[in-house]
Amino acid sequence: MRNPYCARTKISTPKFRQILRLFAVDLEATKVAVLSGVTRKTINELFGKVRARIDQLAEAESPFDCGEIEVDESYFGARRVRGKRGRGGAGKTRVFGLKKRGDKVYTQVVKNCSAAQLVPIIKRLAPLDSVIYTHSELFFGERLRWC
Repeated sequence: MRNPYCARTKISTPKFRQILRLFAVDLEATKVAVLSGVTRKTINELFGKVRARIDQLAEAESPFDCGEIEVDESYFGARRVRGKRGRGGAGKTRVFGLKKRGDKVYTQVVKNCSAAQLVPIIKRLAPLDSVIYTHSELFFGERLRWC
């Protein structure tokens, strides 16, 4: 019988569902391979396809319509390393987020939190008639007047 979820594969539908459940539990590919009896290489390929499909569906669904949108950035990682000062310090991951008040949230890991990198994300996601709130008017001020 043909697998309706994954074309051109020899993995059965029940086996694919088992792998998908283990993916949802957030197990490592090596553990999923052992538990399911499928090679790690195949599991890595399937996980990559599942992640790509999730990304594709998330991008296709417009997260925001007109309204009030909050914009902020955060830094995640270990505590401050002694001697390192400033935003994020060393070894922190920068995450940029947009949140429609009372509705959806969109986050993206960014290389740096400069206006040159963040404004294109806002332009892509926020409709022109939306009101954008940010904690730093000096940071975004002039560049968001088009919204």
